[in-house]
Amino acid sequence: MFKLASDGIVIFGLKIYFYALVIIAGALIGAFLASKEAKRRGHNPDIIWDVLPWILIAGIIGARLWHVFTPSSSILINGVNPYFIHPLEAFNIRNGGLGIPGGVIAGVLALFIYTKKKKLVFTSWLDMLAPGLALAQGIGRWGNFFNQELYGLKTNVTWFPFAVKINNEYYLATFFYEFVWNLLNMALLLWLPRKLGDKMKPGDNFLVYMIVYGIGRFLLEFIRLEYSPIAGVNINQTIMGVIVVLSTAALVVRHTKKKEPAKVSAEKEG
Repeated sequence: MFKLASDGIVIFGLKIYFYALVIIAGALIGAFLASKEAKRRGHNPDIIWDVLPWILIAGIIGARLWHVFTPSSSILINGVNPYFIHPLEAFNIRNGGLGIPGGVIAGVLALFIYTKKKKLVFTSWLDMLAPGLALAQGIGRWGNFFNQELYGLKTNVTWFPFAVKINNEYYLATFFYEFVWNLLNMALLLWLPRKLGDKMKPGDNFLVYMIVYGIGRFLLEFIRLEYSPIAGVNINQTIMGVIVVLSTAALVVRHTKKKEPAKVSAEKEG
């Protein structure tokens, strides 16, 4: 009926992997934080729970598609994307394989559609979700620990959590570094709106999220043992670099652009 395995739990013959449980836990805890942030800003926190299933479904689909089109170097078959050779494996999500960038993009798209339908301010809800998103990502990284994946280069460090032991060798625990980075990002995203108040425009908080997350992910790609190559280029690192540049530029422009003076009617009164 119930059995504990090394990588999950088995209930009535169905195995539920620890990775999946961690992802679900991260999503729920992140949503809880987002609902508290919505309430603090005077909005209905129930909206977070209403939109959560749509964001999760879209996020999982987007994350899977990202993985399918940008697989890690270790699963390539003679340098070829394995899903191009065995396309049906793209649907075998139980074997793992999710890409955070794709999940974020699809989740944001789901939120956009939801807010348009409900006539809500899209950028404001992006800002309220940003801290919870960073927290959910941080928690989700512990799923990599249970799967013993996405670790970094070999190291002489032997103490956990700064290093993990894989097949009697020690590797940099990049999942833990990203976990800490995401927690710092979450703290910043909670602090900035409280500190700056009305100085922040709708959408600023999410831009900060993308900048901070992008910088962390860009730097971590240098020490990851595996990467996602397309035409010999680390596509994840490249995209993160582009996101950081574009998000920073957008944030600067929207706060330095001079307001256009109000138009004065040329017609005389009376």
